[in-house]
Amino acid sequence: MIKRLQRKFVLIVAVCLLAVEVLVIGAINIVNIRSVNSDDDNILQMLAENDGRIPDFFRHDKQKPDKMLTPDDIPPKLRNNNFNEETRYQTRYFVVDLENTGKVKRINTGNIAAVDSDKAAEYAQQALEKDKSSGRIDNYKYRIVEKDYGKTVIFLDVRNAERNKNRFLLISVLVAAAGYVITCLLVLIFSKRAVRPAIENFEKQRRFITDAGHEIKTPLAIISANTEVIEMTGEPSEWTQSIRNQVTRLDGLVKELLQLSKMEEQDTALTFSEFDMSAAVTDAAQPFETLAKTNGKKLTADIKSGITLNGDENAVKQLTSILCDNAVKYADSGSEINVVLKTSQSGKHAYLSVSNICADPPKDTERLFDRFYRDDASRSHEGQKAGYGIGLSIARAVTESHKGRINCTVNANTVTFTARFRTVKLK
Repeated sequence: MIKRLQRKFVLIVAVCLLAVEVLVIGAINIVNIRSVNSDDDNILQMLAENDGRIPDFFRHDKQKPDKMLTPDDIPPKLRNNNFNEETRYQTRYFVVDLENTGKVKRINTGNIAAVDSDKAAEYAQQALEKDKSSGRIDNYKYRIVEKDYGKTVIFLDVRNAERNKNRFLLISVLVAAAGYVITCLLVLIFSKRAVRPAIENFEKQRRFITDAGHEIKTPLAIISANTEVIEMTGEPSEWTQSIRNQVTRLDGLVKELLQLSKMEEQDTALTFSEFDMSAAVTDAAQPFETLAKTNGKKLTADIKSGITLNGDENAVKQLTSILCDNAVKYADSGSEINVVLKTSQSGKHAYLSVSNICADPPKDTERLFDRFYRDDASRSHEGQKAGYGIGLSIARAVTESHKGRINCTVNANTVTFTARFRTVKLK
């Protein structure tokens, strides 16, 4: 039990941490990519507004020789993107001017070494064929500007920007992965301390149930024996019969509590082996056909043959009995109860479901599997036939001990309990 709780705790923390890291790393890289793309777009816009060149904001104004331009004279968009006196020398770009006829008027490749005039003209023709005012071709972003004489196509080399984006992504992922591994190791090391209070509470609860169950058995035996003596010395009466009924009921409750406590001790009470699940479910459900008929109801079984399960045969039979008994108790008079055993399309899972019609179905289906829980309708259902509120808890313990899941669904007035099992083989 300790190891199981520890594994669950570590798994939950690991999944949550992974989700947070994915969101954080994803958000950081999205912001970085948008920032880099914005820088490129702003430089392209500046080139488009200045006839395909980067103005030197840091030289003397020729119109006013005695005035030196400062960084404050740089347009806000460029100033916010760290534009400085070195930007015009670091930016790789080329420009192609085209006449309205499509003839090349002028080519400027003085700010790039990777492209010659012929290649620049070829890129310009490709950009025009795309019929878009901006886009990307190979390692170059482009923008087309309408001119009186035709068009100007401006290309910006974005290889360094792409390299920086990819490097930032790689580094952030590696750092996050290393942090994730280290954090998971620390959680694994200290997880036992974290779950220790819950484990201690669980152990105290289980020990109390076990000790109390054994302690109650003795007074129950004495009460039962005394009742027999009273009936032998006198005559049986409704009072002695009531005592016998309550002793029987309390003895059954104690047995179910002890069984549930044992089953929650990480499969210590179960013996796993491969068995014929189809035959086991059939054997367990068959006696309830007669019981249902006696109560004015009908039980039918649709069980797929040849299903083999690796588990505890007696526990699966008990699960089937609990679900069938529950359906017989709460099904409407004259209605039909359906027991179905089938496999998934892949054949890797088996589904055991028991459904019945109930005029007043349960509202909170999740709480049905809690110990001692019974909804208001079941508390008044045929007096003491409502049971102890332990059976469905045992059903859940059996299913979970087989690495499966059980749930209850309500569709109109039809209540269906479905248990799913893994590791299924078909003959």
